[in-house]
This record gives sequence, C-alpha cells and structure tokens, in this order.
Amino acid sequence: MPELTAPARAFVLRGWARLPLALACGALMGLSAAPYDLWYAGFLGLVGAFALFRVAPRGLRAVGTGWMVGLGYFGLSMSWIVEPFMVDAAATGWMAPFGLLGLAGGLALFWALAFWGAGHARHRVLPALVVTWTAAELARAYVLTGFPWGLVGYLWLPVAPIQWVSLIGPHGLTFLTFATAALYAAEAPRRGMRLLPPVLGVTALLALFGGGQALLPPLQDLEGRPVVRLIQPNAPQHLKWRRDMVPIYYRRQVDFTSAPMQDGDSRPDLVIWPETALPTLLHRSANELGEISLAAGAAQVVVGLQRENFGNWYNSLVLMGPDGDVRQVYDKYHLVPFGEYMPAKAVFARWNIAGLAARAEGGYSPGPGPELLDLGPLGVALPLICYEAVFPQDVYRAPGRPDMLMQITNDAWFGAFSGPYQHLEQARIRAIEQGLPMLRAANTGVSAVIDGAGRVLAALPLNEAGYLDAPLPPPLRGTLYSRTGDLPMLVMLLLFAGLLMRHHRIALRREND
Repeated sequence: MPELTAPARAFVLRGWARLPLALACGALMGLSAAPYDLWYAGFLGLVGAFALFRVAPRGLRAVGTGWMVGLGYFGLSMSWIVEPFMVDAAATGWMAPFGLLGLAGGLALFWALAFWGAGHARHRVLPALVVTWTAAELARAYVLTGFPWGLVGYLWLPVAPIQWVSLIGPHGLTFLTFATAALYAAEAPRRGMRLLPPVLGVTALLALFGGGQALLPPLQDLEGRPVVRLIQPNAPQHLKWRRDMVPIYYRRQVDFTSAPMQDGDSRPDLVIWPETALPTLLHRSANELGEISLAAGAAQVVVGLQRENFGNWYNSLVLMGPDGDVRQVYDKYHLVPFGEYMPAKAVFARWNIAGLAARAEGGYSPGPGPELLDLGPLGVALPLICYEAVFPQDVYRAPGRPDMLMQITNDAWFGAFSGPYQHLEQARIRAIEQGLPMLRAANTGVSAVIDGAGRVLAALPLNEAGYLDAPLPPPLRGTLYSRTGDLPMLVMLLLFAGLLMRHHRIALRREND
C-alpha cells in the first residue's frame, strides 16, 4: 500500500481534519444525484473516501470516516426528505430537520459498519472495503423493508456505464464502481513518482465506459406501435384534497382523457392516470369510472385511487376495459414507512404522529404482492405504485416477464428540486435492468415514456398540467439480471469475503511465526 509523507499522514489522521474531509467527500458524492448529475464529482468524492480510509483503516477512526462520508452523501442527495413535512408545515414542519438527520444518519450507519469491518483485513483493507461497502449497500436494499434509494452505482446514469445494470444489476455495478475507485486510491503517487498515472484505475474506468457502450441497444423503430396517453393534472399536495379543488383536478383529468390526438381522428390505445388521481373510494366511484371510460372511448384506462375493504384501506389502481368494467384491481404492497403506515404506531400515537401520506387513521394495508395486468393486444404490464419502483428486487419478483413496466406516482410530496428527478432516474434504471419500457404517469411530473435502455423518449415537465401521447416501445430481449436477480452478487460477495478471511488467517500465522 503506497505511503503518504509523514506530515500529510499526520494531518489526515487528526480527527478535526479527517472528519470534515470525509463529510466533504460524501457531499461531493452527493453531487452525482439529480438534479446535479455530476457523475465525475461523485466518482472523485468516492476516490477521496477510499483514500481517507486507507490512511486510517482501524477502529473508531474508520467508523467515524465511514459515518461522515455517509452523512455527507445522504444529507445532500436526500435533502428532499424535508418536503413531505412542509406540506402541512404548521403541524409537521418541526419534524423536518429530525427527518433529514434521522434518515441521513441512520443510512450512514450501514457505511460506518462497512468501514469498521474492512479494517479487520489488515494488509488488504482497500479490497476489503470494496466487499464490505458493497455488502452494506446490498443490505440497505433489504433490511427493515429496505431503502435502496440512491445506490452508489447510480452515479453512472448520465453516461454509458449505467448499462451494466442489465448484466449484473445495480449492486454489481456498485461493486465495479467501488473497485475502480479503490484502484485510484491505491495508486496515489508515492514520493519521487508523482507523475506516474494510476494505470489500473484508468484501465478499469475505460472498461466501464467501453462495456457500457457495447451494452447500449440501438433506438427501436416505433412506427405503427400502440399509442399510450399519460395524464398529469399537476395537483400540489397541499391543495390536492381540498374540497373546492378536488372537482377542478378531477375535471382536468377527464378533459385530458377525452382530448383528440394531433391528427384529430385517432385515439390512444391506453390511458394512464397517476396515483390517487380519483378523489373517491373505489366502491363509491361507479359514476366517475363510467365518465372516465366514456371520455377514453375505446381505450383501456388505468386509474390510481384508494379503496376500503372491511376497515382496511389500500393504495390501489384499477384497470378498466373499453366498456367501462373494472377488469383488475392492484393494491400497493411495498408501503412507505412513516409515510403510508407507522411502524410501532401505538408508540408514535402518544405524540399524535401518524403517517404523512396515509389517508386512513391506521395507515394503509399492504396488498398481496406483485401482479401482472393483462392489457390484451398491448401485452402484459407490471404495475408499480410510486415507492415500489425504487426496489430492483420487487420488479424481479414479478410472477412472469411482462411486456412493460407501469409506474403511477404522486411526486408532489417530493417538492420541485431533487426528489421528483431522482425518482424518475430510478424508474429509468428499472427499465434498463429488465430491458423493458417504462410508462410513468406522475401527478405533478415528471411523466415519461422510457424505453428498455433507459432513454426518455417523451416527457411532461415537472409542475405542468397536460397529457402526453407517445408510442409504446417494444420490450427488448430479457436481460441477464432479469433472470438472476441479486443472487449472483450475493454469492460473489460471500466468496470474496471468504478469500479475505483466508488471507487474514495466513497473515496472522506468518506474524506469529
């Protein structure tokens, strides 16, 4: 491992200097997320994090470095978490700073544990950190219902390497990203060799870009494809359920549904309304659903609404046929903790704290799991309601391979700066992972038609009311990740961990001899 000069090492090891540097590296990594999309800044911050760990890889120093890197990254990239608390600022605004600090600090614990664990590898600390940090990101996707928002590998979305997720998934790309950054950190200039370039790091980076470009499929011919209409009413969250505004937003969506296409004669084949677009419960919505179907003509319609069954409330969508009959109902099953339901709600009820997005007193109930919507000649769709599109494993768990992904969402909760754009980015990555088009209808935006390579083919801007007619892209061939999921990555991590442990035992025996 290359040595730093004694003064530089002493400076970095001092807590007052090392911890702010770690925080700055994490914030630099956060600039890779939307709306900044500075992937190069994110990668530079990642190299800096590995370099800081390299000179202080043991004990509480490593823990502090890892936690501060995580605090900087999650604190900047997920600052949108304060927005839901500000919808009703008088009642919940006081929770906003606690929400941000709790989320950023809590997620940073995964990274602190990764840095602490890597320090036990003795002479292979950088390879060990690649393994433990990837394992921490994998655990973040599953532990306590999971929250894989902003995985480190997502920093490549603006450029070609993001296509690797179709082959090895987001955690595999995260592993390659960590490994490349570690090579740069390991090849930091020695004294007397300051002009030597980091050959291995540059080679790995070129391989990431070259492989990603080779995996990028060409644009598809959309001539003669079915036309989908996405409805975007642009209802601000603080007005969405106000009695005098509900009829306005409902009528706006009906008018968008009945509007003619540009040629004046054709009609869309499928119309999609966003999450909780209908102001009435399903069992009270016969008149509204009939009016929507009439406005859609011969098109099938997907509508987001709520339903109640034996005292349980569900965040749902319905699929209506051209004759107006409800053919399928899908209930969201991966609910947002502290948003759509409260863990340990009896405890929080003492302070009158309830789920921010829950319309029922006890919060929403989860549906049975992933389901497929049969759209007849258009194919089969996998519906995802809002938060569900954040989880790669939820898409992989579908009961069969669909022809398209369909996300309805209400991103008015996320403000107008970063949250909606990051949510869109993750929808794009789900499309790449599966090689499937993504149809995304959002209440306030961004509504978009995305192809199986993650390219946004058509979109409605944030905070703009309107509708979007676009051809439905065909599915690409099934990707390797769509067939294997995260299992190969888990097996590889266990294998590398075993090799590192073996090397650790050999090193101990040599020292004792």
